[in-house]
Amino acid sequence: MAVTNQQKNLHLLWRAGFGPSPEDLSRIDSAQPEWYFKNLVLASAKTPAYIDVADNELKQLMMGTGEMGAMQKQQLSDDQKKTLRVKSRDGLKDLNLAWLEQMINSPQQLREKMSLFWHGHFATRTVNIIYQQKLLDIIRTNALGKFGDMLKEVSKSASMINFLNNNQNRKDHPNENFAREVMELFTLGRGNYTENDIKESARAFTGWGAAIDGTFIFRERQHDNGEKTFLGRSGNFNGDDILQILLEQKQTARFITQKIYRYFVNAHADPGKIEWLSARFYQNNYDIQQLMTDIFTSDWFYSEKNTGTKIKSPIELIAGIRRILPMQIGNEASQLLLQRLLGQILFYPPNVAGWPGGKNWIDSSTLMMRLRIPQLIYAGDVFSMKPKDDDDQQMGMKDKDASQNDENNTVPNAGKRNNGKGQQIMASIDWAKYIKQYEQVTRENLLSSISKNILLTKNSINAATLTRYTDDTSRENFIKTATIQLMSTPEYQLC
Repeated sequence: MAVTNQQKNLHLLWRAGFGPSPEDLSRIDSAQPEWYFKNLVLASAKTPAYIDVADNELKQLMMGTGEMGAMQKQQLSDDQKKTLRVKSRDGLKDLNLAWLEQMINSPQQLREKMSLFWHGHFATRTVNIIYQQKLLDIIRTNALGKFGDMLKEVSKSASMINFLNNNQNRKDHPNENFAREVMELFTLGRGNYTENDIKESARAFTGWGAAIDGTFIFRERQHDNGEKTFLGRSGNFNGDDILQILLEQKQTARFITQKIYRYFVNAHADPGKIEWLSARFYQNNYDIQQLMTDIFTSDWFYSEKNTGTKIKSPIELIAGIRRILPMQIGNEASQLLLQRLLGQILFYPPNVAGWPGGKNWIDSSTLMMRLRIPQLIYAGDVFSMKPKDDDDQQMGMKDKDASQNDENNTVPNAGKRNNGKGQQIMASIDWAKYIKQYEQVTRENLLSSISKNILLTKNSINAATLTRYTDDTSRENFIKTATIQLMSTPEYQLC
């Protein structure tokens, strides 16, 4: 079955962003995908604003720089160190929600979507709000720029240096963690280097460190100035030399291209297309925006085998629902619990390899929760499922889920409390913006029109079955309930 123009646009909006907004629905069947992509690029051209949610007291505790900063950290009292930890955890929750809001509401959809990809590629799990803010800014600023620039900046970020122990990488006692991962996960991919390459490049990265305030420090006395042999080349290499040599390898362009293809196009990479795309990526000096242009303006991107085949990540699912149905969230912290229940918490990847994605997003527990989310939003129901007991990925909320304050555990107008056993999303949906898009649709075509805007799959939903679960007392109620029911189907999990 041929892919319609509307399906092509919906496909693009989900892959290059977080799905359509209500305003997109008025032109989604008439505008050409080329027009949409051009506007996505234009909207994402501006350098994004720095997201700063860190507490002022925390900033003051981390003001020292260089060796003085390290001394300052050692001189902090136990209470100050505890304050540092608590405020960093709280700050990471705020940073999570602030960035999620950007994904939902920012016109820079392409930039934020690329940033989410790079967030998983350069995965770190450092409970330090200052470091994570700086790393996020590096990623968002370079998300559509040159991969080489981003690689070099990320490699010198305090978040990466601390996560992969490069502060402990000293001459005569090299730490190989970063050297290994920069090749296996960030550039070449496993099997394209030797153990000796790891050892030699680790020597080159000796002396790379970060101050307490997150600035990069090169400790020259800790650097190994001896000759190293790396990927067949010899010299007195430093860390910058190693990164440049990695960028000179065509395998790096191939590895990054394949990962991007699997994320944005299809989990099953096409070898021929990977070779063509990676060759252009390499020739264009790792220009990310040009690579995405090659992908999103190609005819094959919009083929039937690529549309409606990707399982939405938890962040994509949450952002997509909130994007097409503009809403205010009364209990913002509920979104953190949803992320935990679904298996993707921003700034808390499972390991340095990031989230595996694909079918790993779905099991019997997460699928049931995914199908409930639209109803939880619409009906204001309480949810009290217990996430896995792993406080390292629970943002310090391990003991708080069952003890939320009364305000967050009260069902509006229900006249009863839930004894601290659950949370509400407490959403207020601006239905007018969404319903307005169906003003010109006749009653008999209403369900079909809604379905085409909500679902991007080859299988259609049985209209008779769906109608049994919708409120037909008014046109407005029908649009609302039909939309929620369609979002509650397994088909909505795909984009």
